[in-house]
Amino acid sequence: MTRHPSISPATIARTVVLILALINQVLSALDRPILPFQSDTLEQLITLGLTIGSSLWAWWKNNSFTCEACEADEYLCQLRKERPRKP
Repeated sequence: MTRHPSISPATIARTVVLILALINQVLSALDRPILPFQSDTLEQLITLGLTIGSSLWAWWKNNSFTCEACEADEYLCQLRKERPRKP
């Protein structure tokens, strides 16, 4: 039986934060914001900042969802242990 690598907790966290920011952005555009602010401009700016920040954070990192990608991550980790980077 083949062992399937698991998705890293960091990948899951980045994806969840991105999904929440996108949901808040859509709800904000529909005048149903999640964030409890009175000022529309302030709420829009905060929502925009969250969406941009979480998007950049989520996709800057290597997010491996497929079994093949997770296996490749494990292989890269093994290579780095065997041959550390030179300073």
